[in-house]
Amino acid sequence: MSQKPKKSWGLINFQKLNIRLTGIVLLFVIFPVAILGGIVFYNMEQSTVRENVSFTRATMERRRDSITNNVDSINMSTQFFLSNEKMNTLLIDAAVGNEHTTREWIDIYQSDVAALERLINNNPVLGGVRYYAISDNLQEMMPVLFNNSRLHRQEWADMATSGGWIFNYSDRLFDNSDFTPMLALITPVMDRQYGNIGTIEANMSMKIMFPSMYEDVPGETSCFVTDAGETIFGSNENAGVSEIALTVSEKMKDEAPEGENPRITTSYDKSQKSVISGMYIPELGGTLVSVNDISESLSQVYRLRNNYVIGMILILAMMAFIINLLVNHVLKKFYEVLGTIRQVRNGNLDIRTVEDGRNDEMGELAHQVNRMLDNIQSLINENIQREVLVKDSQLRALQNQINAHFIYNVLESVKMMAEVDEEYVISDAITSLGKLLRYSMKWSSKTVMVSEELEYIKDYMALINLRFDYEIYLSLNVPDEIMRQSIPKMSLQPIIENAIIHGIEELADDTTIYVKGIPDGDDCTIEITDNGRGMNDEELEILRKKITGEIKAGGGSSNGIGLKNVQDRIKVEFGEKYGISVAALEGCYTKVCVRIPMKNDTKTD
Repeated sequence: MSQKPKKSWGLINFQKLNIRLTGIVLLFVIFPVAILGGIVFYNMEQSTVRENVSFTRATMERRRDSITNNVDSINMSTQFFLSNEKMNTLLIDAAVGNEHTTREWIDIYQSDVAALERLINNNPVLGGVRYYAISDNLQEMMPVLFNNSRLHRQEWADMATSGGWIFNYSDRLFDNSDFTPMLALITPVMDRQYGNIGTIEANMSMKIMFPSMYEDVPGETSCFVTDAGETIFGSNENAGVSEIALTVSEKMKDEAPEGENPRITTSYDKSQKSVISGMYIPELGGTLVSVNDISESLSQVYRLRNNYVIGMILILAMMAFIINLLVNHVLKKFYEVLGTIRQVRNGNLDIRTVEDGRNDEMGELAHQVNRMLDNIQSLINENIQREVLVKDSQLRALQNQINAHFIYNVLESVKMMAEVDEEYVISDAITSLGKLLRYSMKWSSKTVMVSEELEYIKDYMALINLRFDYEIYLSLNVPDEIMRQSIPKMSLQPIIENAIIHGIEELADDTTIYVKGIPDGDDCTIEITDNGRGMNDEELEILRKKITGEIKAGGGSSNGIGLKNVQDRIKVEFGEKYGISVAALEGCYTKVCVRIPMKNDTKTD
């Protein structure tokens, strides 16, 4: 490209921009400044949104802690009442018509009812916990024990035998009861011999469970949506929030994970200029939704943005002339780089932009483009070599597959011969051996699910027991969620083999190897324990150092190299915080713990 200076109009015409001087000013000055201003105020808007989202989420997390504690209080109180054998006996007596003397009722009140009343009074968040009999053949003892006729005064009477949560009802136990909105856990009391013998009501004020629904916070509206689709407002009812709350509730209910704390989601609705936060509470079977209107906060940002635009228009009008003088110099190197890129697009990878030693952004751009082209050529060469290696690997994999098929076919033939001769033990052993070979020779992935690794171990145990006159049993206690986790292939079997060789084989007696899975937050632990000879403290310390690499593990059967290999593979796959640990007691046991992350990864071979 010619290095002679060009006038602005010539440069524009050469590049086919066809824009006049005003267009140059707008494009290279006003437009960037407008973008900068837009970015600044967009960030201010987003910062305002983020602050409100963060505040709303933090508030919802505090509410979650309070709700969780309240739910626990109701559940624990209910369980305590359910476990009271004396009161259960009273309910049975009421059901079958047994009578009690006045002295017996006084003793029951002093020994049991009074204690339950103190339990209720000592928990300030509880409204009350009550027993209801299935008949009126009972001496009522307030505030704990009531007849069946009292139950039928309540709105939730039809839930007495099914149980569950009831929300936003008025306590009608007595004629003078107030109309404070309540919620309660209704629990039927069951007996193996007599069936349903009563009902327990553990209630609490809606205002205590969901204070946000009754607080007068400017711009905020909260409600609770049950899984059945009922929307419950407190003192700040807003019809416009109802549809939003139903949408949030349905989404959170469908996505709610099992066995976790109540999940919170917080987002910003641009059309409503509101921060919407939802918390699905599985135990209550519903979602607490909070809608916080932040339009007033955003209006302040918009007013500031409008003032900025007016000021920048005046300033940019004065700067237009100066910018026009600088355009040619600034863009000269840019278009040189652009010409280089166009030639690269046409296939010329040998082209490079002339670097004239400029230290501004255009000079840096030219330098970086040249470096990029050098890297592209280097990567192309590396890719060519990689393709060659891939082809070689594919050929070797095909050869291995052919060999594996040959072995499987031979084993099938031997199995059929054993079954013909009614040698079913041999047939089963060959089946297990075939499954072992198929698992160990199939390496389409570095990781497998824990369930697949344990299936492999079962086949391994079936074969290893053929060698001994005694039996080694395998006990599995692994939850389904751990069964679905990924683990490096052939990482548990070496631990089992190590337990047999170094812990069990010397004893030569029937024993069991225990495999237990323990979830631990975002991680989980798989414990493998044998009741073998164990290790003393010195042996255990040496083995731990070999696993961590402090002591080099050489050849031999007791050098710990198998466990070190497992340790290294787990750390390479998941990171330094994961791996194995060993505990032992001489003459008692050896336990190896494998720690891996809990993921939703269900990848298989």
